[in-house]
Amino acid sequence: MSPTDAGFYYAESENTPLHVGSVAVFEGPAPSYGDVVRLLLGKLPLVPRYRQRVRRVPLDLGRPLWVDDPHFQILYHVRHTAVPSPGGEEQLRNLAGRVLGQRLDLAKPLWELWLVEGLEDGRWALISKVHHCMVDGIAGTDLMQLMFDLTPDATHGEPQDWAPQRNPSSLEVVAGAVQDAVTHPLRELTRLSGTEGVRGAGRNAVRAGRSLATGVPSMARQLATPTARSLNGPIGPHRRWAWTDAEFDELKGVRTALGGTVNDVVLAAITRGFRDLLERRGSLRQGLVVRSMVPISVRQADQRGQLDNQISAVFVDLPVGEPDPVARLTSVRRQMDEHKKVLQAVDARSIIAMGDFVAPTLLSMGVRAALAAGQMWCQAVTTNVPGPRVPLYVLGRRMCSAHAYVPIAGGTRVSIGIFSYLNTMTFGINADFDAFPDVDVLSGGIRRGIDELVAAARQATPASAAT
Repeated sequence: MSPTDAGFYYAESENTPLHVGSVAVFEGPAPSYGDVVRLLLGKLPLVPRYRQRVRRVPLDLGRPLWVDDPHFQILYHVRHTAVPSPGGEEQLRNLAGRVLGQRLDLAKPLWELWLVEGLEDGRWALISKVHHCMVDGIAGTDLMQLMFDLTPDATHGEPQDWAPQRNPSSLEVVAGAVQDAVTHPLRELTRLSGTEGVRGAGRNAVRAGRSLATGVPSMARQLATPTARSLNGPIGPHRRWAWTDAEFDELKGVRTALGGTVNDVVLAAITRGFRDLLERRGSLRQGLVVRSMVPISVRQADQRGQLDNQISAVFVDLPVGEPDPVARLTSVRRQMDEHKKVLQAVDARSIIAMGDFVAPTLLSMGVRAALAAGQMWCQAVTTNVPGPRVPLYVLGRRMCSAHAYVPIAGGTRVSIGIFSYLNTMTFGINADFDAFPDVDVLSGGIRRGIDELVAAARQATPASAAT
């Protein structure tokens, strides 16, 4: 595993399952369970990782590794269930919340797929779960090719026989881990030993120093800004899940009239959701912010489809204490512009690769200690995963909608996964069950935030739009 992947694996605990997921709804009629199983068996050779399990190195002398599961049974990973017919959105959300809130079995390949029948209008759904150590959100979009087709009449290959490779012995695993711990840092240093390598590293260090210096005022401002710490706290074993959606045309209209990017508009709408939540709880005050971690992919074009995590993150202060929606958008836009300048000057992939020099035992202990201690720095996670703008099909059935599921951990008790498909953007909200009995206030507030930004965009004059 890479250091980032290993960090996600080590962070898993009884109350913090760290899988990502989704709920996709399709037009009917539902396929048979056997058809779904046969479809996956035909696709699995394209992604061998789905037949592999995690093997830990004794005493954490090396990072965990992937080995073939000799006892792999696809019938364990593909499940079949139903809601009382005709099931609406509420019934599907409740079922998805229970399924996605349950941990994956770490002794088996880290994924599940649930076929759900009984939805109204003859529709059906797929609930998918895959551990974060296997794949990040951007690569996960590529993995949709496992089951999804671009045409309803696509053909599929027949399932193929598979034989697992021999698992290494414990002695071989330890020996390989020790050898890698010694040789990998040396290879990295050798790579930079040439004149050009040293010069390049020096230039990168200078650029990084300048960019970090540029970010100091922003960091200092965040340290002095009051955050909604009432949203932080311990995480229990159960989850609440809610969702809302918006049309792309709405968001693009706001962007055109008021400036910024579609992502800026999305964050401004989410700000209204948290504002409504805190106001309902009596915790809203002027100048207050909800600090959200916003993961950013640093995956290059030639790395698409690789099963590892290539992500960095920035922290954005959502100005919930600001009553004016346009002012909230301006604040978010300014912060994101500052973060972009820093990221352009820093090679985030190099920063992530520095984890290769961290001893696996220290990495394991550090991740667990950090999560056990909790944190008060950020209150939410907000991630935007771009999806396809063309219709997708599974076994000839057209996908109607999709909702993303993002895990929570380390004292951050709510996350929002944004997923785009065709002309719709959905907001999937995952929250701790006990801490967010009012999660519907947050989802409804996001929708109200979109509506008020659309109204402000319609009132914008040509002069203000140009500005």
